[in-house]
Amino acid sequence: MPEDWRELLARLQQAFGPQHWWPADSPFEVMVGAILTQNTSWTQVEKAIAGLRKAQLLDGKALLHTPPEVLEPLLRCTGYYRLKTRRLLALCAFLQREGCLGRPEHLGARDDLTTLRRKLLGVYGVGEETADSILLYALQRPISVVDAYTKRLAQRLGWADARVSYAALQSRMEAQLRRNDVRGRQELHALIVVHGKTYCRSRPVCADCPLLRDCRHGSVVTSGAHHRAGDRVGSPEH
Repeated sequence: MPEDWRELLARLQQAFGPQHWWPADSPFEVMVGAILTQNTSWTQVEKAIAGLRKAQLLDGKALLHTPPEVLEPLLRCTGYYRLKTRRLLALCAFLQREGCLGRPEHLGARDDLTTLRRKLLGVYGVGEETADSILLYALQRPISVVDAYTKRLAQRLGWADARVSYAALQSRMEAQLRRNDVRGRQELHALIVVHGKTYCRSRPVCADCPLLRDCRHGSVVTSGAHHRAGDRVGSPEH
């Protein structure tokens, strides 16, 4: 399949249905999740968010005025918990400077996408993927999120090599997706993650993959599997 991100979205929607991401109850919870999910599984993030909610700390003002020694035990399950405590507090301080700590969904209301993204990237601990997740899901801005699943899928489909940069792959996605289609970008990212967890794992499960017929990597893997199966059938030693 030639590189076609809109066709990929349609194929994955047909296979998995709508995902309705991000799993959160508020824009601020999305922001918190985007920080906590760095280098950990979503299961651990859910545990931490549940702990913050129970402690009534899923609120920017409450979080900003909570001592690190109180926050750290609540974030321990996500790994790098001291670092993530600093990053969450830095995000809250940024929201306060921007005048929207109490209403984080208003962040950058007067900024264009490029300006707001640059501001987010200036916050301690916020990299490209985290910034774009906040922009797309918390602030409903049309920008593609490029995560490890996206890069892996693009490489296996033959659309990119292992050296492709975040910016380069994102630019190619943006060139093909509808200009202001926030929902489409949310669904594409969510569906790529679901597909990556189900089929396109580090050790892929290619046999039932809905993209198999167009996947360069999958065709090699399944071809090799067929050859090995044939060898086993034809060889009495096995």
